[in-house]
Formats: sequence, C-alpha cells, structure tokens
Amino acid sequence: MRTENPSSLRSGRTKVTPTPSSVGFLLVDSSHKPIYANSEAIRILTFPAYPRNKKHVATLLAEKVRSVFLHGKRLSRPDFSTEFISGKRRYLCRAIGLHPNTALLLERKAARRLDTSHVAKRYNLTPREQETVELLMQGLSSKEIANRMHISPNTIKTFLRLVMLKMGVSARSKIIGKIIEQATKLTA
Repeated sequence: MRTENPSSLRSGRTKVTPTPSSVGFLLVDSSHKPIYANSEAIRILTFPAYPRNKKHVATLLAEKVRSVFLHGKRLSRPDFSTEFISGKRRYLCRAIGLHPNTALLLERKAARRLDTSHVAKRYNLTPREQETVELLMQGLSSKEIANRMHISPNTIKTFLRLVMLKMGVSARSKIIGKIIEQATKLTA
C-alpha cells in the first residue's frame, strides 16, 4: 500500500498538521484492500494511536474499511455514503467508483452550529474573537483554530482570555456553556 509519506511510516513517527480543508483519501481495490491512503485518512482511521510500521497500517486500514464502511453494503454503489465516529469527531465517508477500484473521501462533518452573533453583541466581541468562539464551538483545539485563522496559537490563547474576561468565565468550556445557555433562552 502506498501512502503520502512512506519514510515517516518506516521511522514510526509522523507529523500530521491538519489544515482547514483536510480530507482523508483512501483508494481500495475490488476486495476492499487499501492501495493508497493519504496521511489524513490514516490519522482519521487509526485514531488515537498511529501504527508503527507500514504493514500494520495496511492491515488496520483494511479492518477499518470492513468494520466501519461495509456492514453488508456495496462500496461500488454510486450513492454510497456513511457517517462514522473517530475519537469524538463525526466524519462522512463518500465512495466514488473507479472501476475496479473505489475511492473513499473522509470529511469531518460539521456539527450543527449555534448562532453566536447575539452573544458577540451582548459581550461586545470583536469579529476575530467571535470567529475564535465559533471554531471553539466546533471542538477545535487552539492549534487547530490558529491553523484555520492563519495566526499563531498564542494569539488564539489571547483571544480566548479576552473572551473569558468579557463573558465573566474562567475556562474555555464555560464559554461554550454560556453560549449554549444563551441559545436555549432565545429558543425557549
């Protein structure tokens, strides 16, 4: 099986830096064995532990394809798509038939978004602070938020400290709690 960075597989270490448009791509043959996988597909499907050698990656991916995606379904169907969970994140898998092989696209499924505009107005958040809060609500880490916003993780930490100060809370989780509380009051 080919991967994007075979040298990192031999050493047992890999550095995967997710980007905003990170999409896992997996190409499987007609017997559903992986032929190619990009680093994002490997990261998604092998979470939380990255396998140490290339042979182990291929075995793990083959098992994951059988257990998660097949369930008696045919990957070759033109409308095949399924949702699955890796860690705490939800992903959508779509199959594209490339006779005799099948390409699998793995994309993170966005959670239902809460409208943060009313919270931004109430607590006088700047547009960048509001954007930070919206990405925080998607479950992203400071580093992932920084990658999305193309700024440093330290700037994100500063934005979050300012938001906590403005909202009168002492933790990131309490920012989310306060937003959910505000949203439930508006819908009630």
